[in-house]
Amino acid sequence: MTTLEADLGEIVLDHGSGTQLSHELVSLIVETLGDVYIGEMEDSAMLPITGGQIAMTTDSFVVDPPFFGNGDIGKIAVCGTVNDLAVVGSKPLYLTLGMILETGLPIARLVRVLTSIRETAREAGVQIVCGDTKVVRKGEADQIYLNTAGVGVFERTPLRMRNVKPGDRVILSGPIGNHTVHLLSIREGLGFEQRVLSDCAPVNGMLDALFASVAEGEVHSVRDVTRGGLAAVLQEYSEAVGRTIQIDQASLPIQFETVMAMDMLGINPIHSANEGCVCLFVDPSAEQEVLDALRSHRYGVGAVTIGEVTEQAKAQVLLRDADGRDSVVEELAGAELPRLC
Repeated sequence: MTTLEADLGEIVLDHGSGTQLSHELVSLIVETLGDVYIGEMEDSAMLPITGGQIAMTTDSFVVDPPFFGNGDIGKIAVCGTVNDLAVVGSKPLYLTLGMILETGLPIARLVRVLTSIRETAREAGVQIVCGDTKVVRKGEADQIYLNTAGVGVFERTPLRMRNVKPGDRVILSGPIGNHTVHLLSIREGLGFEQRVLSDCAPVNGMLDALFASVAEGEVHSVRDVTRGGLAAVLQEYSEAVGRTIQIDQASLPIQFETVMAMDMLGINPIHSANEGCVCLFVDPSAEQEVLDALRSHRYGVGAVTIGEVTEQAKAQVLLRDADGRDSVVEELAGAELPRLC
């Protein structure tokens, strides 16, 4: 245990009792979150919302490991919620923050998570408006679990799966598989984590820049590529529009070290989890314009076209290899990978 951890102590059951220790913990949380927290300690947050339509999402985060090389569960929680709001075309504004803390968690680690939440919320331009903390006994949680809800407003037409059409180009904003390899490498001691970093990032700034650069209606739909990976996203869209989606295996953006690690682990990159990659369905006339806009942002420098939505009226995803042969991408019956986000 470090000196800092010893000075701050550990989470105990009484931190969730509603008594003095609870008040001290809440004060620490509020102080650490700083300017991104605007709660007034009322039972509900009272917030201004302008416009006629909002986006709302919620998610729970049980990341294993909760602390990793270039991030932690706090960063993932903000990014995951912000990204879900951003990909439907809304402007993320507000987040809630619920925490389940295991007794014995060093309070210094909690501060680390809260600091990560604060910095990521600042980058994304969102505010934490209310929250809740529960404490459970040792063994009833894996150090820390988080739950968030997010609210965004629409300043443009919402993006929906049903807008996707035959001929649409399928574009990825960056490499896939890095988040999976980074966390598995730490967990299994593989030694790749220094060369393969998690892609965890809030993508709303990148999408704002994109939407400002192209005409409305040229980007038909966007989805963040998280659990289930690229394969799950493409299969969901294929079923929604009743068309075959064909992708080019050679075009998939995958870091060399990620390929090595996944070969070693027997994992298919298209099923891997990501936390900062989005898949876009774009009118073919705007393909290059969209690529240029994405590549001008630091989170989109690796943007590439990987395929298209075909005219074939059959819900399936085809992967074309270097020899021009197509194989059907099967939907996984269960989890190929352990919990990573």
